[in-house]
Amino acid sequence: MMTQATPYPIGTPGTPWGPSEIKAWRDRQTVRRSYAEDVVRAVDRLRDRFEVGEYGRLDYAPHGYPLFVVRSRDWQPALPVAVVTGGVHGYETSGVHGALQFLEQEAARYTGRANLLVAPCVSPWAYERIHRWNPDAIDPNRSFRADSPAAESAALWRLLEPYRDSALLHIDLHETTDSDESEFRPALAARDGVAFEPGTIPDGFYLVDDSANPQPDFQRAIIEAVAKVTHIAPADARGEIIGSSVVAPGVIRYALAELGLCAGITRARYTTTTEVYPDSPRATPRQCNDAQVAAVCAAIDFALAHR
Repeated sequence: MMTQATPYPIGTPGTPWGPSEIKAWRDRQTVRRSYAEDVVRAVDRLRDRFEVGEYGRLDYAPHGYPLFVVRSRDWQPALPVAVVTGGVHGYETSGVHGALQFLEQEAARYTGRANLLVAPCVSPWAYERIHRWNPDAIDPNRSFRADSPAAESAALWRLLEPYRDSALLHIDLHETTDSDESEFRPALAARDGVAFEPGTIPDGFYLVDDSANPQPDFQRAIIEAVAKVTHIAPADARGEIIGSSVVAPGVIRYALAELGLCAGITRARYTTTTEVYPDSPRATPRQCNDAQVAAVCAAIDFALAHR
């Protein structure tokens, strides 16, 4: 889907936002769903099977948001650690619900085989407002570094720091939506004082591998599993997906750590970022969640088989 460039309603074209523009943008955001109802309740239902803890709290007046991590109850130091994260971008719904569905339906089969560490909703303020940024107009998924300006990213960084050198796997669950073109990329261009250049939203699921540590067989195993659930995004006429060269069906590569992306926090051997397309007429919300679960299971299965 291609959209036409339209002026963004906040700021002056060519001028980066200052505090007044950020406040104007924040004032436009409204609560559209409930973190407490959708996520906290789901996490509470897992307490009898997993170790549930808080790894931080976001205080965005007038609301506070506890950040939850769900771990294997039978954590064993000798077992490999598999990290699953969702909701880094709060508007990417299947990332959150896919992580929770994995815990509810599939995680038990890894008992005694892997230590699971799942942070199902990294950005609850953005989840409630169905947005990409935090209240300071910062994208958490460009901010995963030790001196992060995003509280969401800093909290997850601290949580994963003990596993930075020992984690075997980190899979980060995302979506690419039509609203990327209609709202989020225009807002980004306005915030940074640059011209918005319309792009194309890929129709289907794809993965982002790490250009610093490519794992083509790992990515292929995930793509093959997800293809049984939903369709895989084809390359565009230039052989690209969202401006990056397609290196294998449904796979592109980014420099994860260099760009401050979530899947690059640890030095895990196996890393990937999923991208579901929920706005496709060929996919339902259930399929999107199922695709995330299939991706997580395929990722863990491959990593355990190729340690």
